Amino acid sequence: MNTYACIAIAISSIITIILRVLPFALFSGNRKLPSAVEYLGKVLPYAIMGMLVVFCMKNTTFSSLGNWLPQLIAGALVVVSYVWKRSTILSILLGTICYMVLVQFVFC
Repeated sequence: MNTYACIAIAISSIITIILRVLPFALFSGNRKLPSAVEYLGKVLPYAIMGMLVVFCMKNTTFSSLGNWLPQLIAGALVVVSYVWKRSTILSILLGTICYMVLVQFVFC
């Protein structure tokens, strides 16, 4: 393997490990989180999910039923299954499977 690639992978790995450990090192023990960090912890997951929905739907065209209905059905299934079971992984899996089945077999 190329020496340059090995060095790049090693540096990326070290930086990733440091970024993953740093928050636990800074905010461990009895130290209270700053209010801004607590606020971001509450708000960011919803903001990121909203951005993902916009990103996934940005190229949707309404020229035919097969272009937008599978996305709508799969998205509704994700919302309903999350409200019902409160499981993010289950909701994502169900939505993905539903979308792929609809696109490959129903709206082909």
